[in-house]
Amino acid sequence: MAASPALRELQRELESEANALSKIQKDISKNHQVRKQYTIQMGENELVLKELELLKEDANVYKLIGPVLVKQDLAEAKANVKKRIEYISAELKRLDGILRDFENKQNSKKESIMKLQQKIQSVQAGKAKA
Repeated sequence: MAASPALRELQRELESEANALSKIQKDISKNHQVRKQYTIQMGENELVLKELELLKEDANVYKLIGPVLVKQDLAEAKANVKKRIEYISAELKRLDGILRDFENKQNSKKESIMKLQQKIQSVQAGKAKA
């Protein structure tokens, strides 16, 4: 018994939706990986800032630039670390927004896949009765 054109079309549509869902899930996974890296960097930078806060104003601070350690002003070092923390915080917020968007898309794709599966089942049930 050959599948009806309507059933084949529904199956193609289901396959397309499943591929789109798979792509969204991969994007979510990438987002989590990037977010994890930023979270680690945030922790490192917060630790550096705490260490810098412990130093006296006349302490020597050095910054690694390539293979060379360059002397840096303590206030400048603190300001740089604070800016990095602000940047990382902003990136984490941006990634959170993107993740919410991906999750909403994922949920809508799952719903449309379920509806397509129900349509396919109803078409197949209608054929079985005929």
